[in-house]
Amino acid sequence: MRILLTNDDGIDAEGLACLERIARRFSDDVWTVAPLFEQSGKGRGITLTEPLRVHGFGDKRFAVTGTPTDCVVLAVNEIMDAPPDLVLSGVNRGHNVGEDCSYSGTVAGALQGMAFGIRSIALSQSLERFHDEVTAHWETAEEFAPGIISRLLESKWSPGVVMNLNFPARPPEQVSEVEVTTQGFRVAGEMAAVKRTDLRGRDYWWMSFRGTKQDHAPGTDLRAMDDGKISVTPLHIDLTHHASVHDLKGMLGGAPPKRVEA
Repeated sequence: MRILLTNDDGIDAEGLACLERIARRFSDDVWTVAPLFEQSGKGRGITLTEPLRVHGFGDKRFAVTGTPTDCVVLAVNEIMDAPPDLVLSGVNRGHNVGEDCSYSGTVAGALQGMAFGIRSIALSQSLERFHDEVTAHWETAEEFAPGIISRLLESKWSPGVVMNLNFPARPPEQVSEVEVTTQGFRVAGEMAAVKRTDLRGRDYWWMSFRGTKQDHAPGTDLRAMDDGKISVTPLHIDLTHHASVHDLKGMLGGAPPKRVEA
């Protein structure tokens, strides 16, 4: 089996080294194509306004001056001599649950693999708190990911689905169970812009999360992280709210409405 690895934390990330060890439990044919620099929060962004450059970092290891989506596109179309059988994206430093999934570069890497018709899995390791001095429990992802991936590869996936794995911020012996979850949502207003002033007296803003404690709904990926469970969520890229389609057809279907005069 040929495996392609990518991430959004960059080629030197600890989580990528963890993912490489996980992948080698399945195959010796492992390729890594990851961003040269951290691309957290870039979502499914692609680079259209500047050139991309590829740097070699050893046998079958490459870094790209772009996003995770750029990495997977270049890997499949240009760098690899044949497409992979599996794309693994991560292991991200910090979970990707709830609305994180819509702007996560980790999930985006898996989505691009899915777009190529390749089975793809995103993996993320939760943190007690998001700060540089906090060490992630990489051993938790490394302990449990191989077994979960094996079971997933034995099953049939619906077309257009990627698997989003999140491991709780606990050592392996404190992980209670694996739960198949739905995507949860936080209370509105969790993201904020923090205003600061530089040394020349000019204002700037730094995006951040408030980190407020919330009571998340049972069965969601957010609640699984709270409860110390491993979360497995099947995601797909179809953003259509199908329940609204019928009502909208009755209101807007047919001839276009008359022009509204000012």
